[in-house]
Amino acid sequence: QVQLVESGGGLVQAGGSLRLSCAASGRMFSFNAMGWYRQAPGKQRELVAVATAGGTKNYADSVKGRFTISRENTKTTVYLQMNSLKPDDTAVYYCNLGGTNGNWGQGTQVTVSS
Repeated sequence: QVQLVESGGGLVQAGGSLRLSCAASGRMFSFNAMGWYRQAPGKQRELVAVATAGGTKNYADSVKGRFTISRENTKTTVYLQMNSLKPDDTAVYYCNLGGTNGNWGQGTQVTVSS
């Protein structure tokens, strides 16, 4: 059983920054990709950023240049540094391990006020 525990969400003003963390534990393979998705009210869940164990990183166009995903050498913790936040970034952010058919965290709320 894999567990993903997220932290770091909150309320911030537009232009501000937040850092999300996600720690994975349990039976997992370190070569799995880890990433972040988000879901805003009334919208579908969407990919924000993903980091493979090999070091490849991909970002949604809407966050490129503002968000940075990083992964510890142990491959079991992933971070999302979010800078220049906009009200459109408001959503519940979910940590993911192994793609959409993989494991999910419980979600952490990020609210950006204008």
